[in-house]
Amino acid sequence: MYYEEIESVCTYCGVGCDIVAEVEENGIRKIRADKDGYVSQGKLCVKGKYGFDFVTSEARVRKPRIAKRFLDKNPHIAKEIEASLKPLDSEWFTTDLENAVKAAAMKLQEIRKKYGDESFCAIGGARTSCESAYLFQKFTRDAMNSPHVDNCARVCHSPSLKGMRATIGEGAATNPYNDIYETEFILIIGSNTTEAHPIVANRIIDVARLHDNVAVIDVREIKMMKYAKHSAVIPYEANLLVLNMMAYVILKEELYNKKFVESRTSGFESYREQILNDPYADPQFFKEIPGYEHLATLIPVIAREYALKKSMIFWGLGVTEHLDGSYAVMAITHLALLTGNIGKTGAGLMPLRGQNNVQGACDMGCLPYYAPDYQKPEKEGLMTPQLVDAMLEGKIKALLNMGEDIAHIHPNQNKIEKALDELEFIMVQELFMTEIAKRADIVIGVKSAYEKEGVYVNAMRRLHLSQPLVKSELPDDWEVLQMLENRMRGEYGYSSSEDVWNEIREVAHRRFSQATYLRLKRHRKRGLQWPVYTEDTPVLHLLDFRTDDGLGKFKYHRYKERGMVKELRDIGTVSGFYLTTGRTLPQYNNAAQTKQSQKLNDRYDEDLLLVSEADAPKLKGSEYVVLESAYGKSAPLRVKVTDKVKPNTLFATFHHAKSKINYLFGDESDELILTAAFKSVKVKVHPA
Repeated sequence: MYYEEIESVCTYCGVGCDIVAEVEENGIRKIRADKDGYVSQGKLCVKGKYGFDFVTSEARVRKPRIAKRFLDKNPHIAKEIEASLKPLDSEWFTTDLENAVKAAAMKLQEIRKKYGDESFCAIGGARTSCESAYLFQKFTRDAMNSPHVDNCARVCHSPSLKGMRATIGEGAATNPYNDIYETEFILIIGSNTTEAHPIVANRIIDVARLHDNVAVIDVREIKMMKYAKHSAVIPYEANLLVLNMMAYVILKEELYNKKFVESRTSGFESYREQILNDPYADPQFFKEIPGYEHLATLIPVIAREYALKKSMIFWGLGVTEHLDGSYAVMAITHLALLTGNIGKTGAGLMPLRGQNNVQGACDMGCLPYYAPDYQKPEKEGLMTPQLVDAMLEGKIKALLNMGEDIAHIHPNQNKIEKALDELEFIMVQELFMTEIAKRADIVIGVKSAYEKEGVYVNAMRRLHLSQPLVKSELPDDWEVLQMLENRMRGEYGYSSSEDVWNEIREVAHRRFSQATYLRLKRHRKRGLQWPVYTEDTPVLHLLDFRTDDGLGKFKYHRYKERGMVKELRDIGTVSGFYLTTGRTLPQYNNAAQTKQSQKLNDRYDEDLLLVSEADAPKLKGSEYVVLESAYGKSAPLRVKVTDKVKPNTLFATFHHAKSKINYLFGDESDELILTAAFKSVKVKVHPA
């Protein structure tokens, strides 16, 4: 039987695995890794292998939809497009693309005229190509003259960008994944790597088996700890505490790289004085924390090994989704600066990005405080939590949403529901009727990553030119945005995604100037790591940091005692429960794509709550429980009793909207960058 083999890139996490699709009669029959794949190394996780059924799902939005309630409120728009309307169900009409865009343009122009340019905002961008992400922010800033554009990095790695740029001038991974094989020691903190980034985890497990050189720090026992030389289960919200302690040990025992510190950093003396005089930085502090006393000995052991070897640090949302996430990332970069573990092969910093193009979306300027290439925009806009407040205040009246389910994956959903109710217009570009799409006035179905050409940037800065696996009559995201602009002004005239990319190469020339489609096609297997000039750049910061003066910066921030640590220290126990959240391997984020694949959804069709064996008697045999926080309640959650979480702590996934996990979180967030504190909330447990 004949089938075509087409190379592309996986649509899921930020690892960015190369894939090969076997395509027959415009249908994907199988996806596998290339045997000599540069990223995948010939292996894919279950999502990469089996998670392609969404492409042909009957649930896809194939025709634009317009809400009947919207047309009832806007009879003049209804009159303009009435000939194109066809009833779909009790809530929606379908229409053609031209009329959907016409209706959206009419409404957006009315809102601008009535409320001003800055009544419009745009949220999304990281689930599509760089070309579409670029045009998304350009449309917002240029066509709509609004500074309010943001993307899903707000709920994941914005603190990594903030913390790394503040200290080393660049908010991206410093090394390629294969440097794992060149390093002597690996520290993983706040990353359940085997579940969230399994193809990176494969490499780490390989070297751990050979060299026994991995340390893992987390709030619960995770699978990677099976392969670790050192495993540290720490209290909730203690990342900054632990990282500062590691630096304290390195400084006090004079294990730091004096030559590197003197020649390549600034602010060291002040930093050293502050940390050595901070009682919270001394590992002996843990002797006062019941149940965690052993960390007073274990943390110095990990610190010494990190300092004395060529080392790499990997981290995930277990670091960033906290009140002090940005400061914790700065503490991570301090460790690299202290020891010289940066700017060379096998030593560096690796934030593990969550979405297939979240690095690219940020590079493209889908952030309120950065234009493309991380340049300063003409005017700084509001971050997503600020936009939600502005909606409630009546200042934001229209939302353009592109592939970002703000009505599911963002915190404080009770508040977001009220904020969305205040809007006069919501337009969504999506594959499926996600929670935000259900609340929209106009929904336009677009091509998925497997149906279009475009550039994606993975977690190690690797550019991969994706090519379509199957043909689709649906528009690409950038094409919808161009049609919308053309209805309103008529200045955009791109004929292909390559046209958009060539503009990006000029606008974001510091990273992409020489990354032509031709070169990306020639190097499709390996990809190119930005910045791309005559050659690409696998390792950053070889000679200078990307700061104004080329020096790395020490900026100490002291840990503030709170939450579980404070309770344990003050009263010797924890009242109630602390909940943390995370992913599971078969599902992906809001499960919009993965739940359309039966092989994946059958493995995990509901969110589970992990409960300690010691706490099981408190639940009195309840199979389902409801969690309640100060901000809201979850739906009933199935209980799974385990020895992998400590007493008085809980773990839940958040993939299924029906679980209402994100109703439990409030506005608590990183104080610099407003990323939600998803990794710790105090809850009560009630039998369902």
